[in-house]
Amino acid sequence: MNDKLLSERLKLVANYVPVGSRVADIGSDHAYLPCYLMNHNRITGAVAGEVNEGPYQSAVSQVKRSGFSNQIAVRKGNGLEVLSPGEVDVITIAGMGGQLIRDILLGGLEKLEGVKRLILQPNVAAHLLRERLSDLNWELVEESIIEEDDKIYEILVFDAGNGKKPYEGFDGKELQKQLLAGPILMKEKNDAFMKKWQNELKKRERILLSLERAEGISEKEAQVKNERDLIKEVLS
Repeated sequence: MNDKLLSERLKLVANYVPVGSRVADIGSDHAYLPCYLMNHNRITGAVAGEVNEGPYQSAVSQVKRSGFSNQIAVRKGNGLEVLSPGEVDVITIAGMGGQLIRDILLGGLEKLEGVKRLILQPNVAAHLLRERLSDLNWELVEESIIEEDDKIYEILVFDAGNGKKPYEGFDGKELQKQLLAGPILMKEKNDAFMKKWQNELKKRERILLSLERAEGISEKEAQVKNERDLIKEVLS
């Protein structure tokens, strides 16, 4: 396949796939990612999972065109139900909300048997993945944040291990900051990171302005104020 078909964010996801892996790409759309990985000899085989008929048929066509029908199994199904336990050692899920990605993983925990790495690209709410996967002993080992086509994307890489390790020595408000913005991203604070959180701060300030005009929603106001203050500290 033509490498230009793959976005920069998905190329970044691909870079985190260990050479020689068997990968499941959940919500694979056109199966561009597994085809790219096969094309670059990074993986020995893949499962491309898609829940909707249109994207499923697109994935089937793309895999056939790329000549990888024997190496990439395209399966129609919801989340991890397209997998058997122990079938793959890496799972990629990209281009969904953090809550949906979390729910997909929680809905198929038995399918994570034998999986060594999760590479996740949430469009929003990455903190939900940091929080929940830490509790399930998935250790955050890499994070990236990039801007592409005026959108900002985070990529989180978790290995089976000690989920609490990245947050050792943090508690209270400091721990909240690390889970919200990412312990690895916080160290680098690149341009995309600063832009994302400056935008998030403006959003919270707009919400607070609208809440001040309303009555009887002090609990919501307190929550947004807490988020605003955390973001200010993240940016400092």
